[in-house]
Amino acid sequence: MSVVEASPALQRAAGRAAVSVRAAADGPTRLERLHQAGCLKLRFPRLPGGRLEGVLINTAGGLTGGDRLQLDAAVVGQGAALTLTTQAAERVYRAAAGEAEVAVRLHVGAETALAYLPQETILFDGGRLRRRLDVDLAASSRLLLCESVILGRTLMGETVRTGLFRDSWRVRREGRLVFAEEARLDGDIESCRIAKAGLGGARAFASLLVQDERAESLVAPLREQLGEHGGASLVDGLLVARLAAADGFSLRKRLVPALATLAKGGLPRVWSL
Repeated sequence: MSVVEASPALQRAAGRAAVSVRAAADGPTRLERLHQAGCLKLRFPRLPGGRLEGVLINTAGGLTGGDRLQLDAAVVGQGAALTLTTQAAERVYRAAAGEAEVAVRLHVGAETALAYLPQETILFDGGRLRRRLDVDLAASSRLLLCESVILGRTLMGETVRTGLFRDSWRVRREGRLVFAEEARLDGDIESCRIAKAGLGGARAFASLLVQDERAESLVAPLREQLGEHGGASLVDGLLVARLAAADGFSLRKRLVPALATLAKGGLPRVWSL
């Protein structure tokens, strides 16, 4: 009688980071709480002017089916400001089974500011990613948020034919839902990419969300910077913008100037061209 051995379960990456910052009595924003577990780390380089910038690092070196990442960030206390970015682009590799899941929760208190600017997510052929973003805003807070996605690396000749990319955004202001969005590329991604009603041939795209007292005045200059393959609108006091491009570098060339216009205090160094 032959014995069939069960295939061993593959090791999966799991990571969680939680951070809260508060404005000190003497002015600078300081760490109040920091928790790190598993493969997700958060580092704070020393910057001129006392600015507080956190750099997220996924030590697993990418994501695949079954991996789980969670980030919780809170900015509290009048005058507090925090910028969060990532050390490198996040890569989503072919999934043998299941989906990679990323959950981000942001709390931006009254009279505070948060810039959440992760570098691009690169989806490889067969990659499967389900991502959720929940934001809790005070009416007097400032937020700059950008997420960008690249469907394969053009210079490497990569084509993303199949896979899953699902992005769920929920933004609440003073507890009231003011923005909700579901983006989904599933199954035959290549057909959706080339369709005129899809991405129109683009391989890279980005979404921006801004809450700022200058929001209305920023719409026109932002539309000009984004060009014919982008757009910007006001939605319940939020500035929402989209941008599509032929590849990741073309996307970044237009995205960096747009973010520089929107950001107060400059962009993270990793966002330089």
